[in-house]
This record gives sequence, structure tokens and C-alpha cells, in this order.
Amino acid sequence: MSLTREKAIEVIEQVLATQYSADQLSYRDVMVKKEQVSVTIVGAQKENYAAIEATLLESLKGWGATAVYCRFKDNINVQAASAASSVQANQVKEQVPPHSHATNLASSLLDPNSKCKFIAIASGKGGVGKSTVTVNLATALARSGKRVGIIDADIYGFSVPDMMGIEERPEVKNERIIPVERFGVKVISMGFFVEDNSPIVWRGPMLGKMLRNFFQEIEWGELDYMLLDLPPGTGDVALDVHQMIPHSKEIIVTTPHATAAFVAARAGAMAIKTEHEIIGVVENMSYFESKLTQEKEYVFGKGGGAKLAETLNCELLAQIPLGVPDNHPLDPEFSPSVYNKETEIGQLYMNLAEEVIRRA
Repeated sequence: MSLTREKAIEVIEQVLATQYSADQLSYRDVMVKKEQVSVTIVGAQKENYAAIEATLLESLKGWGATAVYCRFKDNINVQAASAASSVQANQVKEQVPPHSHATNLASSLLDPNSKCKFIAIASGKGGVGKSTVTVNLATALARSGKRVGIIDADIYGFSVPDMMGIEERPEVKNERIIPVERFGVKVISMGFFVEDNSPIVWRGPMLGKMLRNFFQEIEWGELDYMLLDLPPGTGDVALDVHQMIPHSKEIIVTTPHATAAFVAARAGAMAIKTEHEIIGVVENMSYFESKLTQEKEYVFGKGGGAKLAETLNCELLAQIPLGVPDNHPLDPEFSPSVYNKETEIGQLYMNLAEEVIRRA
């Protein structure tokens, strides 16, 4: 009997609802990997930790689970959650962001005197691993000693917090939001400001206002690099970024597939039309290397990244193979998508970071 994430969620919900309903527990971040389940439980008392984990394991064993790893968190900081929700609500209710009249431009990333270098990570279509490249490049830059931030500007398809294994919410200090830090990278995302993975149903103007808040209302501190994980394509958010940050540079992500590269050329063309420098192209999912035979299989074809770089008159910066970080769920450095520095793919991202530092 195969254990799926959907089945694990169903069982967890049932256990919490029937056996721990009085405690009003909640859960998030459910992952299933090789019949091992990891989950974050929010609101449990410390004396119940072992019992909850044992109960979940017993209930999931019937579906093939061999182990259950629980992370236990206190209830979300009320102040941070309230402030986060109000950011979204005020965007709908007001034409001007709530604190914009009092914003200190010197602490804004949009300050003309800021030395922060902006790098937008773009793609022509979804599913090419743009966010994976973003979080691993940011982590590699931080490992190289740089001060780095990520704005998860993919408002509709935010995924950076989950990919980096972030479980906290931003805190609020002196009416400003403090980004969450993970792997030495400061992160802000629309994912922090919605509950229960709710969909965002906004039109273009509202997206632009939220994006401007991410630049001006967040206490970023001094940064060397700010990476922006853009939505795929050439829509409103990408255009807003190009208008807000005229000096931003850009990396285009594609797969080797000819169609993906063809579509990605549109994102590159938009950067060129708006006079943004393209640092280069990253070809993701370039090949699959068998652990048994070490043979490379080019499951998405060959040549897409090189062809795109030629079309955009830039360099092919990296070719990243298909892979999954082999991290244990209880490892302090655990993340669903960030590779350890010592791994082969981790080293490819370190090389990519060196190229970005040299070119940006």
C-alpha cells in the first residue's frame, strides 16, 4: 500500500480531530519521503510530544509509514500574525499602503543610494525550477559571505518558504516587519501573509502595491544582493519589477527542452526591451545521472540552454542536473529544496554564485 502526502494529511487530520480536539492543535509542512513522514504540529504541550508522535506513527503504519518525525511549534506569534494579515487587508482597503507616509526611504531597498544589487530570476513558463534556482543561488551567495535577501515575488505561486523549510512567521518590531532568516538568507513572501494556503485573488494594481510594500515596509538592513523570484512569463508583476528597479539585472531559467527555451526567450526579450542587463542563462534539469551506473540520461533533450543564451546574446552560466536534496527530516539543515554545500549539485550552485558575483 503506497503512502501519499494526501493520505498522510488525511490521517493526521483525523488523529488531531478525534484524539486531540480539546487541545486545538494544528499542523503544517507535511512531507512524505521514502515511507517517512515529517510534520509540524502547532500548539501542543511539551508533555504530549512523545504521545502525539507515537499516535501518529501507529495510525500511519497501516498505510506503509516506517517513521514519523514531528516538529513542535508554539502557537504563531499573535502580533506577527495580526500584522501580516493587516498588510494583506490594507492592500485591498486603501489606495496607499498603511505606513507609506511614515516610511524612512533610507531604510528602503528603493533608496537610490542603496548599494544592494538586484537580481531577478525569471522564466518563460512554470515548472522549469526557477524557484529552486533562486533559493539555492541565494544560499550559495550567503555561503560565500554575502548578505542576501529573497523577495518571493511570485505572488500567486509563492513557494520559497516551503522550499527553504521555513516554519516561522515574520516578527514585527517598531511597526516594521522583520524578514525570516534561513541559511543566512533573509526571506519575505506572500506565503507568510495568507492562512491555510489560500489562493490570492487580486488584479494587477494590487500586486504592484504589495510588491512595493515588500521593498519599503520590510526591515531588510544592509544587503549585498536581493534576489527576486518572479512569476513565470511577462505579466504584471514582472513589469512592475522592471519599472520599480530600473537597474535590476536578470537571470533566465530554462530546461534543455526546445519549447521551454523558446518560451523563455520571451522573458529575456522583455528584459532587453526594458533595458535590464541579462547576466546569463541557467539550464535546469539538464540531465539525470544514475547513482548505479553514473550514466547521464538527457530526459528533456539537449541544447535548450545554449540556444537560449545564443538568442539573448549572453552566457550559459550553469547546467544543473535533476536531483533531490538527500537531507534527513531532523537534520538542522533540512530543507526540501536546498542542497548541502558538499554535494555535487551544491558545488554547481557555489560555482554559479561565483559567476554571479563576478558578473553582477
